[in-house]
Amino acid sequence: MITNTPEEDFSVVIINNYPVIQMPTHLSILEAVAFKQVGYELLTKSPLPPQLIIDFSQTQFIDSSGLGALVHNFKLAKSKDVKLILYNVHPPVMAVLSMTGLDQVLPITFNLDTQQKATSFRRNAPPPKTHPSVRSWIKRSIDIIGSLIGLMITGILLIPIAIAIKRDSPGPVFFKQVRCGWMGKRFMIIKFRSMCVDAESQKHKIENQAQGAIFKNTNDPRITKFGRFLRRTSFDELPQFFNVLKGEMSLVGTRPPTPDEVERYEVPQWQRLNVKPGMTGEWQVYGRSRVNNFEDVIKLDLRYQKNWSHWYDLQLIFKTIFIIFRKNSGAF
Repeated sequence: MITNTPEEDFSVVIINNYPVIQMPTHLSILEAVAFKQVGYELLTKSPLPPQLIIDFSQTQFIDSSGLGALVHNFKLAKSKDVKLILYNVHPPVMAVLSMTGLDQVLPITFNLDTQQKATSFRRNAPPPKTHPSVRSWIKRSIDIIGSLIGLMITGILLIPIAIAIKRDSPGPVFFKQVRCGWMGKRFMIIKFRSMCVDAESQKHKIENQAQGAIFKNTNDPRITKFGRFLRRTSFDELPQFFNVLKGEMSLVGTRPPTPDEVERYEVPQWQRLNVKPGMTGEWQVYGRSRVNNFEDVIKLDLRYQKNWSHWYDLQLIFKTIFIIFRKNSGAF
């Protein structure tokens, strides 16, 4: 029995009384939105099936929005006590799931041939072509050179900054936090500490002056006196050159979100994860402290992806340097 869904790229096949969603060959933003809708329709009708199978037999590409739709449907299925199973995931998609750790969360079944191919492929899998910047060796070379220069500057400033942080507030010199990078892969971002030690535990007490999946307070009381100087000059971000050198970030990209921010994303918003996060980008140059709405962040991030070129990256770097030294610039 085959039931055509409103989304032309999808069909739902009923096998042994279990619904099977047959996925398209390409799963990016348009298909991802439709996939989420198909999953919602199946998981909100009565009676609920004991399990829902997602057939990836034809799918050869998935980007961050496709991952977002998959995560949304998985969470909805879990809340309904429905087992969601991925079937016959091909190597390119399996490589993405493995890279993001979703292969350890989502139940996956294979036929023997597909399993052997997927296991072999993900050992030396090339990154998916979600955006030209991700596989650009020129951009990566600029990142390496820039990060090495940046780390040299950081080394020179390290001792005076460390002394000032310690004198201003007890606690560690560095602040580490889990962020979501390219395709949602998590990494540990490094900054000079600009807040009190228990800042994270106090976050729920602070008013969020931003709208959407970001947090911001102009007069955040958790920021130390020296921390305000670090943020105003962006010196707190200098240790991130280490993240750039490791390849977790780029000199220029999108703003790196926290996992709890990503948890609140709608499927289209996952598109911002199609490129590596950057130390600077559209939000730093054109938004900075003035951006208070998450939708504006999304627009800036997507505009960067649309306008990206190596020359555009260099322009944003030079504009960032100018803004840092401009009076009342303030960090985002």
